[in-house]
Amino acid sequence: MLPAMPSFDIVSQVNSMEIENAVNQARKELANRFDFKASKAEIALEKSEIKLVAEDQFKIRALEEMVLGRLAKRGISLKCVDRPEPEVSPLGHARQTIKIKQGIESSVAKQLTSFIRDGKFKATSQIQGDEVRVNSKSRDELQTVIAAVRGQEFPVPLQFVNFRD
Repeated sequence: MLPAMPSFDIVSQVNSMEIENAVNQARKELANRFDFKASKAEIALEKSEIKLVAEDQFKIRALEEMVLGRLAKRGISLKCVDRPEPEVSPLGHARQTIKIKQGIESSVAKQLTSFIRDGKFKATSQIQGDEVRVNSKSRDELQTVIAAVRGQEFPVPLQFVNFRD
């Protein structure tokens, strides 16, 4: 049997507790804000979606800013936040669903693997579901790959986990 080569995984994960804390803080702020007194505004968290409901488009924008501000303060990268345009009904009621993206999409994973391949590193990378595994004979080469990937801009926040010798 071959000895295991040093490897690590590149992932894009968001701590669900931090999302929950951010939403709870935004709810507290909503309860205390003067401009939302006696209005039917609501912030709800369902799995990896934050649902916003308000009376009009201006209030939905204010709710969105509240939530995004709280997410940013809790260290959640806004790269993993998908914010579609709010849906506004003819009566003026507005609704918006903010999605929190977990994992690396295949298009981004392909970008990552081709970046590592084109970088002429002595390392191989492969896509495994929603993460990318990088192998190399040398730990130093893996450190170089991590530094290069950190220096590059990708559309999702990346973390490096499971560093094995």
